Amino acid sequence: MGKRDTHLVWDWNGTLLDDIDAVIAATNAAFEEIGLEPITLARYRELYCVPVPLFYERLMGRMPTHAEWLVMDEAFHRHYWVRAELCRLAAGAAELLAGRRAAGLTQSLLSLAPHELLVPIVRRHGIEEHFVRVDGRIGESTAGKAEHMVRHLVALEGVPPERIVVIGDAADDAVAAAHVGARAVLYTGGSHSRASLEVVGVPVVDTLEEAVAVAEELAA
Repeated sequence: MGKRDTHLVWDWNGTLLDDIDAVIAATNAAFEEIGLEPITLARYRELYCVPVPLFYERLMGRMPTHAEWLVMDEAFHRHYWVRAELCRLAAGAAELLAGRRAAGLTQSLLSLAPHELLVPIVRRHGIEEHFVRVDGRIGESTAGKAEHMVRHLVALEGVPPERIVVIGDAADDAVAAAHVGARAVLYTGGSHSRASLEVVGVPVVDTLEEAVAVAEELAA
């Protein structure tokens, strides 16, 4: 297998979309709803995990009640999506996507953002045409990306897992890749610190350009 055989599955939030400031602001707005102290970016990256209720447990010392979860979840999304409209793509993302498509290489997008909100914002950034498929989360599950990755691969219709490299900013992206027999490269520009990504055991990079280069090396 070589470069031209590699199919990239991109993550959206914190990877292609540079939205970490919006995430922190929305998270703190959600915390304020139930009286929690605000969190810094460094602390967020140290503690963040999926499923999100486990992240809240790390912060609170206990699992949030169902009522607390509903309040925080609603507040987070209400504040986040207003701010997300103002977020830019990560540095170099548009050029990388366009270059791969022009070279005849395939890529798709899989996100845990709600599908009905994901597709319009991807379209507004003018990059939808670079993907053979764009999939967001369907339903209200708070679980990770693994089962969504299964459905994404089925929808890709015949792309074998050994051809796939997932590029994301979270440990959960690597878990989802392993779940389907694919490989992963993790990017430090989003939700996790480098230290928390390195324990996952897959390559960790600081730019999306590096991520693509490493992905192609993995597939060589």
